[in-house]
Amino acid sequence: MNGAHDMGGMHGYGPVQPEADEPVFHAPWEGRVLAMRRALGAWRKWNIDAGRHSIETLPPADYARFSYYEKWLASAIKLALGAGLITERELETGHRDPSTPKATPPLTVDKVMPSILAGGPTVRPTDAKPRFAAGQTVRARNIHPPGHTRLPRYVRGHLGTIECHHGAHVFPDSNARFEGEQPQILYTVRFTARELWGETANATDAVYLDLWEDYLETV
Repeated sequence: MNGAHDMGGMHGYGPVQPEADEPVFHAPWEGRVLAMRRALGAWRKWNIDAGRHSIETLPPADYARFSYYEKWLASAIKLALGAGLITERELETGHRDPSTPKATPPLTVDKVMPSILAGGPTVRPTDAKPRFAAGQTVRARNIHPPGHTRLPRYVRGHLGTIECHHGAHVFPDSNARFEGEQPQILYTVRFTARELWGETANATDAVYLDLWEDYLETV
């Protein structure tokens, strides 16, 4: 979707300011939010792509002013409410609603580290053959889906070069809509800075993006 999150190449946000010796968490509550997201995700009421889309659909003003973990917290609340894991009353009071059944959390302390080490690989087996070959020029499709997509707005309609492919991976657009994984070939595509931003861009700069096959078309 074309939301506040898709800000690549937009003017007005200023340069990225790296933080020297940046800590993992700037405050203890950020670590708790990460733990909450993992614990809630263990219920498997949504997937990673639906989770990303829940952040993208935050009100634009909130998205712009929230810090990274504030976005995660707002998303967690929205997802948990939508899945029925918490009630509005529990959110308002901070206490369990006695009218709801008590459930046993699926993620216990002994399962935390194995869950982290297992990760969430998205590669899937496929018999499909890649449509595009390394070195081939392709165009990023000029599409504007209302749902989740991993195709950035700033590359749509632009020419790029296939660097390589990585086999089949879960397609995020369908996965976020709970329409199945529908795995397809994932490519690394090189876009020159001048193709994206014109002749004033540095001639030696380029952007490399991992893009699914449905995002690309022949030239």
